[in-house]
Amino acid sequence: MIGRFISLEGGEGAGKSTQASALAAALEARGVHVLVTREPGGSEGAEAIRNLLMQGDVARWSAHAEALLFAAARADHVEKRIRPAIEAGTWVICDRYVDSTRAYQGAQGIDDAAILALHGFGSKGLLPDRTFLLALPRADGQQRTQARDGAANDRFEARDTAFHEAVAAGFERIAANEPDRVRRIDAAMAPAEVTQALVAGLADLLP
Repeated sequence: MIGRFISLEGGEGAGKSTQASALAAALEARGVHVLVTREPGGSEGAEAIRNLLMQGDVARWSAHAEALLFAAARADHVEKRIRPAIEAGTWVICDRYVDSTRAYQGAQGIDDAAILALHGFGSKGLLPDRTFLLALPRADGQQRTQARDGAANDRFEARDTAFHEAVAAGFERIAANEPDRVRRIDAAMAPAEVTQALVAGLADLLP
């Protein structure tokens, strides 16, 4: 049996990590074997690149350099963990994937076609079977991240409101242009309701 590949996308504080764990538990209760992973990261090489990307000053890397680093991390992640798991019949749930690069680096002026070309080379164009966009107003996301992290922000959380609004608009464009793959979920609902919506959004893929 071939596994499935699910990604969770959205802005800061949308609940991706929480919902990745909750969705995994819901699927495992149905007898599905699940691997939960994240980006950037998920493999030894990709985690090393994550440290380079997430730490330091906001201006540490240019948008072009970020796009290349994300593509390199993803290539290792796909080769070492995601593809082998899917081929072994495991369902993979990934907290962020290539759509985050499209939204975040796209918000800095990197062309979407260029990002997808890098993805085609590095990760052989692998896309999720289903992507969920956890949509949440920026103010709500800020409250959640402050409650979770206090004053500690990574290089992306620390950017201004205009940047995060551009990221949100990028995610919405992807969802509107790729409705067969991407499902939009209201992340302002109670966590249990969000999980229920995720499971319902996989009805056509579940065994």
